[in-house]
Amino acid sequence: MSKVIFITGASSGIGAITATYLSEQGFVVYGTSRNPKAESRNFELIQLDVLDKLSIDAAVAQVIEKEGRLDVLINNAGIGITGPIEETPTEEMRKGFETNFFGGIEVIKSVLPQMRRQGDGLILNVTSIAGYMGLPFRGVYSATKGSMEILTEALSMEVKQFGIKVVNVAPGDFATNIASGRYHTPVFKGSAYAKLYQSNLDLMDAHVDSGKDPIIMAHRIHKIINDPNPKLHYKVGEYMQKFSIVLKRVLPDRMYEKLIMNHYKM
Repeated sequence: MSKVIFITGASSGIGAITATYLSEQGFVVYGTSRNPKAESRNFELIQLDVLDKLSIDAAVAQVIEKEGRLDVLINNAGIGITGPIEETPTEEMRKGFETNFFGGIEVIKSVLPQMRRQGDGLILNVTSIAGYMGLPFRGVYSATKGSMEILTEALSMEVKQFGIKVVNVAPGDFATNIASGRYHTPVFKGSAYAKLYQSNLDLMDAHVDSGKDPIIMAHRIHKIINDPNPKLHYKVGEYMQKFSIVLKRVLPDRMYEKLIMNHYKM
C-alpha cells in the first residue's frame, strides 16, 4: 500500500518540487498552501494556513477521512526574514516564529493522534543550515530554524514509544523563490547598518540565485522516507556549507565568528 504523505508549503519551491517528485514515485501526496490555485499538478493541493489551527485540523482530517491513514508529515512551510536586529520590527520577528516554529508545532500536534493510532509514522521537519549558527542580518531566521532543530530532538524521544520517527532535514542554498517571499527590513537612509546590510542582502540573493537544484532535496527526502532507521539530523547543500557546521563545533567561538564575518565581508 502506498504511503500517504502530507506536505505543507507545497505550492512552490522545495515543497512543490518534493511533492511532485514523491507523487511520481508512487506515493499518495497531499500538498498544502494558504491559497491553493487550480493548476495542473500530479498531487492534490489543499488549503492550509499554519497560522490558523482550524485550517490545519480541517486539512489533516480531510486527508485521514479520504485515505484512512497518514504516514508521513513533511513540515516544510516557512518564511524568510532579514534585517539588523535593532531595526527589525518585533512584530515581524514574532510572525517569523509563528510561521517557522509554532505553525510547524501545530501541524505536528494535529497529525500525532492518527500516527499514534496507526502505531507508526514519520515526521520530517525542514529547517535550514542557517539554523546551526547565528548569521548577520539573518539572526531571527536562524533562531526560528534552530529552535525547530532542538524541538525535533525532544519530540523524537517523546514519540519513539509509539513507533513514530522524527527527523529534520536542513537545506543550504537552493535556487527557489524564497527571496521574493522573505520579509526584508528596509535599508533605512542614514542607518548605521545601511552599507553592510545592503551588501549582505545582495550576497544572500546571489547565493539563492546560484543555489543547487531543489530536486536534490526531493531525492534526499525520498531516501529518508524509505529508510527503516533514519538519522535524526540531515544536512543537504554545498560541501562548505555543511563543513561550516563542523567548524563551529571545533573552533573557538571568536575564531568562528571571524570566519563568518570575513565571508560576509564585514
